Amino acid sequence: MAAPAGKAARMRKDESLLGKLGGSLARRKRSREVSDLQEEGKHAINAPLIPSSAELHPEDTLLEENAERTMLDPTSREDAKLKDLQRVLIDWVNNELEEERIIVKDLEEDLYDGQVLQKLFEKLSGRKLNVAEVTQSEIGQKQKLQTVLEAVNELIQHHGWSTEWSVDLIHSKNLVAIISLLVGLAVHFQAAVRLPEHVSVQVLVVKKKDGVLHATHVTKELTTTTELMMGRFERDAFDTLLDHAPDKLNIVKKSLITFVNKHLNKLNLEVTELETQFADGVYLVLLMGLLENYFVPLYNFYLTPENFEQKVHNVSFAFELMQDGGLKKPKARPEDVVNLNLKSTLRVLYNLFTNYKNRE
Repeated sequence: MAAPAGKAARMRKDESLLGKLGGSLARRKRSREVSDLQEEGKHAINAPLIPSSAELHPEDTLLEENAERTMLDPTSREDAKLKDLQRVLIDWVNNELEEERIIVKDLEEDLYDGQVLQKLFEKLSGRKLNVAEVTQSEIGQKQKLQTVLEAVNELIQHHGWSTEWSVDLIHSKNLVAIISLLVGLAVHFQAAVRLPEHVSVQVLVVKKKDGVLHATHVTKELTTTTELMMGRFERDAFDTLLDHAPDKLNIVKKSLITFVNKHLNKLNLEVTELETQFADGVYLVLLMGLLENYFVPLYNFYLTPENFEQKVHNVSFAFELMQDGGLKKPKARPEDVVNLNLKSTLRVLYNLFTNYKNRE
């Protein structure tokens, strides 16, 4: 007699689940082993060591003795800062690979096979990797990932960056590993983006010991501060003011606003917010012309910049004018000013103040 439709579907699901174990188990053992695995998974889910917020799927419980598996806690997946970090990384990757006509929409689904990571590394490093262009098989994908990650690690580990990724983690679509890898690349190649600071997630680590699954939560820090990540450890007076004397910082800001308005008012322009009004570079260019008493041709910069690249062009051009005027090259990057980094903007303006404070 034929089995009912529901039962047949469950049998097919069980067989598929067993297939993931990687073994061609004898049919007579399947029923007993599936039952054992289900009980083990049930025990793991109900065990007091496993937080109630964790969601373990059957495949997450299929571990060999002493084997370990990590997964992002579902509560962290919904964290606003993590989502913001993903958005910034996706926009960065798409901007870098625009000429390749590659569009990434989901980090886990689009980067696990190594194809996008290969193109991204080649674009950033200017180095061509010896890998097959298209690989459909799992073996081929992992071989490509191995080549890409070896090249990445060779660069990043040389500068003391600890790697939080592997071929298996990336290929299994481990979001934490993928994000860690992208952050490492963005920092190493000084990407013109501002990564959200202090992004941490809760990771669930599941390990099988003596036939029993044990789970613990571990906090993974994906980003720190911009200055620490970019390796700019040199501290100055502005670091001290921001950290220890915010009241004095306001006095400095007011002095700088008075200084810049003394000159910008000649063009009927006025600054009230240092953090934002210099970010597109327009006021910086005009200010340099006023300080050095020359007219800056409008074709040299974007009077109404419409995107990030045009703003960076303006700030970079202002930096060139500063150096032409005999000032040292600013320590800040143009991208930092565009990204509203207060300390970077203050350093640039304070440099102008100290050199031109007596200029009428």
